[in-house]
Amino acid sequence: MDALLTVSGVVKEFPGVRALDGVDLEVLAGEVHCLLGQNGAGKSTLIKVLSGAHRADSGEVRWQGAPVAFGTPVAALRAGLATIYQELDLVDGLTVAENVFLGHEPATLGFSRRGAMNDATRVLLDRLGHPGIRPTREVGSLSAAGKQVVSMARALSHHARLIVMDEPSAVLDSGEVANLFRVIRQLTADGVAVVYISHRLDEIRQIGDRVTVLKDGRTVAVGLPADTPTPEVVRLMTGRNVEYAFPRATAAPAGATEILRVEGLSRRGEFQDVSFSVHSGEIVGLAGLVGSGRSEILETVYGARKADAGTVTVDGKALRSGSVRAAIRAGLGLAPEERKSQGLLLHEPVFQNVSVSSLGRFSRGGFVQRGRELAEAARVAEQLDVRPADPKRVVRTLSGGNQQKVVLARWLLRGCRLLILDEPTRGVDVGARTEIYRLVRDLADSGVGVLLVSSEIPEVLGLSDRVLVVREGRVVHAGPADEIDESAVLDLVMEGAVA
Repeated sequence: MDALLTVSGVVKEFPGVRALDGVDLEVLAGEVHCLLGQNGAGKSTLIKVLSGAHRADSGEVRWQGAPVAFGTPVAALRAGLATIYQELDLVDGLTVAENVFLGHEPATLGFSRRGAMNDATRVLLDRLGHPGIRPTREVGSLSAAGKQVVSMARALSHHARLIVMDEPSAVLDSGEVANLFRVIRQLTADGVAVVYISHRLDEIRQIGDRVTVLKDGRTVAVGLPADTPTPEVVRLMTGRNVEYAFPRATAAPAGATEILRVEGLSRRGEFQDVSFSVHSGEIVGLAGLVGSGRSEILETVYGARKADAGTVTVDGKALRSGSVRAAIRAGLGLAPEERKSQGLLLHEPVFQNVSVSSLGRFSRGGFVQRGRELAEAARVAEQLDVRPADPKRVVRTLSGGNQQKVVLARWLLRGCRLLILDEPTRGVDVGARTEIYRLVRDLADSGVGVLLVSSEIPEVLGLSDRVLVVREGRVVHAGPADEIDESAVLDLVMEGAVA
């Protein structure tokens, strides 16, 4: 078979991080090529380089034998390279046919030919083995599996020669996965290549032809057989080139006060029967894959989502489900995963971002005492070494690490009892990470309980006193962090694939 796509030595840098550091990949026509790697290995960045969303800083991409540098996703699509992301980019308010031909509708004299569009969509759906999906049906009424079929039909409407599928089975049940595999085999039989990305190693053996493994932005294995023993694949995926200095983690002192108790917490379709506790001075980490339910658990504990069952108790008192106000009053603070869109007032100064959760203490007669507010916020920002040391500086001009310090300063000023951290070092450069780790450990040493989620397993193990491993919405392991290693966690989150 001919090489349809060849990637050689591709490098992509962002401020403070080299996301791709010399990646190689070869995809043959008509094969299913599986791309593996832990969260943060560089898979998403590579996809965006291939699809034209990012431009590589160096290296070469060859498409059907010729060097290319797609400037936009539209250019990649026109060339025959389509990407189906885990978060499908369909428009729910439009019909199936309108989604399939969105942006390249068949038209005459400027008017869309709906009949021709519906007929062409019907042919594509028949080719994919789904004649039961009507082209005139609204996409929003389809199941997750149905929407995925529509995304594949859209790719084929552009005459795609290669389709990249990012975690296509993440929201499918076993029957839907079997149907997905049938569709993929039909595509490859027609000569279409598929790059298949999944954390489920058992799927790789079922559907894959060859495997490429990424680790820390580098290719560590190219073109492995799909039946490569799982322990060997896991060995390639684990181990890291970048080592971070984690403050020494010590177990919570004997007799430490229990701050948080979660019992039987469930939320339909997201997680089930989750129970754990956090004590004063203790850091409890949640490890798991993206989509496993980790962030949803944190947000439900914090009241941003309402539980269907179970209780959250702080200092022995049950919290009202679905009430962020009740959680804050009980002493909980949250540093969300998306700090720029969820945690910061980007166009406001540092001091107002720090004080926003504590304005009541600076108010008199309905007016905020700006002098006191500024002084107290500046004191806490200085304590956390927010740089530059200017509390009036607009927060959007700060680096990612210093923006995260501002969020932490907010809850330090508030005096929270339990700090919830969702991906605390996402978008933070290597140097600032060590500072964040030290701050988190210092908070714990001062008696604050910490509950954190991170996609980086070494970060969870290095920071935490206890670790919960979450897989598909359930806690599958709980225990001291020093009694489990990275390989064992990876085994657990990948459905116990390693014997």
